[in-house]
Amino acid sequence: MADTILNALSGDMMVRLVVADTRDTVEQARAYHNLTATSSALLGRLLTAASIMGSDLKDPDFSVTLRVDGDGPAGYAIAVSDGSGYCRGCLMNPAVDLPLRPDGKLNVGGAVGRGSLTVIKDMHMKEPYVGKIELVSGEIAEDITRYLYDSEQTPGVCSLGVLVGTDGHIAASGGFILSLMPGADEEVIERVERDIADLPPMTKMLSQGMTPEDIAKLVLKSDFGFVTRTMPCGYRCRCSAEKTEKMLLSLGRAELERLAAEEDQIEVTCHFCDAVYRMSAAELLKKVKKG
Repeated sequence: MADTILNALSGDMMVRLVVADTRDTVEQARAYHNLTATSSALLGRLLTAASIMGSDLKDPDFSVTLRVDGDGPAGYAIAVSDGSGYCRGCLMNPAVDLPLRPDGKLNVGGAVGRGSLTVIKDMHMKEPYVGKIELVSGEIAEDITRYLYDSEQTPGVCSLGVLVGTDGHIAASGGFILSLMPGADEEVIERVERDIADLPPMTKMLSQGMTPEDIAKLVLKSDFGFVTRTMPCGYRCRCSAEKTEKMLLSLGRAELERLAAEEDQIEVTCHFCDAVYRMSAAELLKKVKKG
């Protein structure tokens, strides 16, 4: 089954839930960047969160960027999603690979270290919305939960998980963001707390073959209402030869003359998909002069 994002509401319409199955998305990212188990979990969680948050923007041309900057060995990590939930991402040090934590889980927090989470939402306004918080744990889900509460005044819960198989490939990946709607009272909060108290890990549910709808019904088990929308998602890089040329031309004549004096060909590698574009410095310079 292709990767999917599902939106659901509780019966009393006081709880909103968005669930994503992102195994293929994260597997593609792993293959592009030659990720280790640790870096797969880090970037995979960030990509999943970006897809969920991006799908909420409604307009496909809008975008949300999640950037984690930590002092750990992973360095920065970036995930960008458009308004359809299609995402792309990169990691400063994709080779980072730490020993498992004492509880047997991948040490994402150790790879990230201490730092910040920045969220940028571009909705074609005069200025993009920018929110920033200090990292809670570096494990990503807790940090997203804190960001939503502190910066968007949206109380709720974020759960993210990436399961890496013994062969290094992604066996399961996904997550959900549960949000309390305005007007949710203490009774609703207590109900949600009871429902998610003994919830299995995200990767366990997905590994058992549960669909996003199955997971939604389990998360909202006391008052599952209905599914409002399902949509495909995936890893999609927006780079192209045309965009690369435009970017190089924007450097201006002086910089292109300098590059032309050094090399006949200018090589540009996309950070998101590792595509390589090679262009003639002399031909680019001619286009600048014509302009």
